[in-house]
Amino acid sequence: MELTINRNLIFAQYQQIETKRLRLRPVTLEDAVDMYEYASDEENTFFVFPRHQTLSDTKNCIADWFMKEPLGKYGIEQKETGKLIGTIDLRVQEINRTAEIGYILNKRYWGNGYVPEAAGALLRLGFEKLELVRIHAWHNSDNPNSGRVMEKLHMKQEGFIPDAQIVKGELISMVLRGITKAEWLALQQA
Repeated sequence: MELTINRNLIFAQYQQIETKRLRLRPVTLEDAVDMYEYASDEENTFFVFPRHQTLSDTKNCIADWFMKEPLGKYGIEQKETGKLIGTIDLRVQEINRTAEIGYILNKRYWGNGYVPEAAGALLRLGFEKLELVRIHAWHNSDNPNSGRVMEKLHMKQEGFIPDAQIVKGELISMVLRGITKAEWLALQQA
């Protein structure tokens, strides 16, 4: 008989996660101005979602996406300043005990290792507490920076899907990267 895990309870117990420089925590309407700063920037959102045209768009996004079902969704807050600099989420697929990780970071903070730091905390949560067997992520093949973040997390390329989606009228190819619990545990022991 398989042990049943209430992953919602675990997410509820880990709504706040601290790393060396970051606090992962629920997104609230008070974050709207910080989020709008990057969500309204086409370069920042190009590979992720349509840019927000107004602050009201951002508030609606926060209410509809982050606050409606908050478990597994985190704001990335810089501890030093208290500023929301991005978001990250872990979307669990219960039946297979796997999850997909997704993220966006304000471009003013790119290149500082913040996403690998935040994602590393979610890998730990996923494998140690949620007892997942695999975590994966997708990136647009034209977005190698996102792929480098995944490489820093030791996620291996598992697939390449040519002409996978039409985004903003353009055909795009997608890259799938992932890491298993066994691979992650081996890295922890190394």
